[in-house]
Amino acid sequence: MGFFSRRQAATIEPSPAVGPRTAPTASGTVTAVLDPALAALTGHWTIDRPHSRIGFSVRHAMVTTVRGAFADYRSDLYFDGEQPSRSRAELVIRVASVDTGVEQRDAHLVGTDFFNANRYPEMVFCSTSTVYEGGDSYRMTGDLTIRGITRPVELDLAYLGSVRDAFGYERAGFDGTTTIDRTEWGLVYNQRLEAGGSMVSEKIRLQFDISAIRAAPVA
Repeated sequence: MGFFSRRQAATIEPSPAVGPRTAPTASGTVTAVLDPALAALTGHWTIDRPHSRIGFSVRHAMVTTVRGAFADYRSDLYFDGEQPSRSRAELVIRVASVDTGVEQRDAHLVGTDFFNANRYPEMVFCSTSTVYEGGDSYRMTGDLTIRGITRPVELDLAYLGSVRDAFGYERAGFDGTTTIDRTEWGLVYNQRLEAGGSMVSEKIRLQFDISAIRAAPVA
């Protein structure tokens, strides 16, 4: 399951043509048309963790950016290439797997000042709607739960393509981003700087670099 897009949702119309395009409606407005080849991608997928990154970035001391990622998570993805509104995603992240490259900082993040991993071990994203916006762009709305608090977020998603790799796995790539205000999820810890401003920005950019593998059909 990225940091919001406020673009107006596009209408989806089936088309026999190959390749994405746009078509005028009776009112003269332009509607987004899906590439029929995407129909072949319809099905269940799972995130390939060694080739993906569920990460974040945050401004530190007003002048630098700290980046981190979560190493332990499970996923359930369903992509519908013909009717994207049926697509859905669930991502369950073990917050104790956070890695910013500094052990002391990671220990602080999983403590009571931030994630409080002993009491709230998981962060969860569950999608509620998906909209095709034209080209390779989608917008996914969902519920993000951190520290037992659930609030809606919107992800901007970009489809990067699909391929069958050298090992026979069918892969599809997506990039997702969104920006949240961490205080809305009870992550309020901070320190004020003498010159003004705060040590840790309240705005957090979430980043989803996804390499998904088609899930094996259930026997």
